[in-house]
Amino acid sequence: MKPVANPTVILRICDSYDTQRIRQIVREGLETLDLRPRGRTLLKPNLVASGPLFEHAFTRPEFTEGVLQALRDRQQGELTELAVGERCGITVPTRMAYEGAGYDPMLKRLGVKRYCFEEEPQVEIRLNHPTRLRDYLFTPEPVAKADFFVNCPKFKAHPWTTVTFSVKSYIGIQDDRHRLIDHDHRLDEKIADLQHIIQPQFIAIDAITAGEGRMLTPIPFPLKMIIMGNNQIAIDAVCCHIIGVDPATVPHIKLSADSGFGPLDLDQIKIVGDLTLEQAQARARGFKVGLIRVEKYFEGTNITAYAGPPPEAEHTDYCWGGCPGAIEEAIEILRQFDRECDAKMPRLHVVFGNYQGPIDAKPGEKVVFIGDCATWQGQIQGQFVQIRSKYQDRSTKDPYHAQHEDIFAKMVKVMARMRASREDAHIRLEGCPVSVAEQVLALVFLGGLKNPYFDPQQNLAFNKAYLGWRSTTALQRLRGIPYQKHGPCARGEAAPEVEASPLSMARPSTSTPLPGE
Repeated sequence: MKPVANPTVILRICDSYDTQRIRQIVREGLETLDLRPRGRTLLKPNLVASGPLFEHAFTRPEFTEGVLQALRDRQQGELTELAVGERCGITVPTRMAYEGAGYDPMLKRLGVKRYCFEEEPQVEIRLNHPTRLRDYLFTPEPVAKADFFVNCPKFKAHPWTTVTFSVKSYIGIQDDRHRLIDHDHRLDEKIADLQHIIQPQFIAIDAITAGEGRMLTPIPFPLKMIIMGNNQIAIDAVCCHIIGVDPATVPHIKLSADSGFGPLDLDQIKIVGDLTLEQAQARARGFKVGLIRVEKYFEGTNITAYAGPPPEAEHTDYCWGGCPGAIEEAIEILRQFDRECDAKMPRLHVVFGNYQGPIDAKPGEKVVFIGDCATWQGQIQGQFVQIRSKYQDRSTKDPYHAQHEDIFAKMVKVMARMRASREDAHIRLEGCPVSVAEQVLALVFLGGLKNPYFDPQQNLAFNKAYLGWRSTTALQRLRGIPYQKHGPCARGEAAPEVEASPLSMARPSTSTPLPGE
């Protein structure tokens, strides 16, 4: 699919989460862009986390409601479906994120269908662009079959990718088992590959209260804006300029632009609205992005971090998309649930990648090697320790055979590992990446912290959502509904030139099969 001929970004003032005001602004934005929803119209918000402890992490329900009402105001004929779909942060059921964000009563009142992407059949999408990480991806069926796709992200900083605007939010169009594949030092390339699945025809960013510094627990920043557009590369480029970041220095945006999805150059982007770019920049003055190395992040705390390069050092000297960023988010979550988190935490050393330097661990101070690519040798408390890399090349990680790891299984695995190494001076956590949830559980054990998964205020909602999720997928299996659909683009079959939705980027493969095929 070619990008729109006239990429336009609309900057509008919006001082509050007044649904009718949002509806009016978005309707006027759709009119300016001459857009009308049709057929199966799918809106994707950012619901990575929700609830009172994560109140600035997600697209607010008032915002989404205003956009949905504006879409109905502009619909062309009868929509065959108006739906909202998302996959929240992994291990937490998306049902819980919807409930915590206040979406469920709103969607019911509007008569809008709700999709939890991890509960939907997954459709294979073939890739053939030369820079792809792999030959195919899986995405939920509602995404693959959307006729009109709307992206409604939150304006936020991000500890792995600098920012998370429209392009980055595509990590939510995969379920757990596929989401973690390539979620490592090649994360930016993975995000760029996801752009080949589908492109939104309309983007509306919730920048009324933006989130700076972090992703799951951002600091609220009153930007008081709605940012709209018809090309998400263009809109991300403008958003970067608003906070003083060169979009060409943000790899996932630059890679997507290089693939032809839209322009980075402001001269090629039409900016309209009731704010100029300069006025928007004045509003955003002082906004802090989230990109910080793990060593710097933990300075001044009881945790000392060490990071070496990932296995493919020719791509980057630091794993921005994997374990180091995950531990930053993990500790921020724990700080939300346990106000004494930093005081309780004993002296601890955490090591990532191929680290070659010394580790100054005193007696009684645990050293934790995190991730399959952790590599080190030397003395720890008078004993020689050799940690060998267990990294497996990504060609061995076939999305066809990716397995979901249940959160309760994670709890059992991590806690058993921690207990078995209670008396040891060091411990190894395996995985690529070791997820935020696993690192939360490890830090809970090491620090004697409150376990978020056992929090009384969260426990009931979590178990209810978990059982609903598992019941739905079990029922689908009983009905013979395949979880992964290989359809017209199945391996070994010739794909037609046009697939499903006119927005779909599904293509036949022109490369050799993966090992084992």
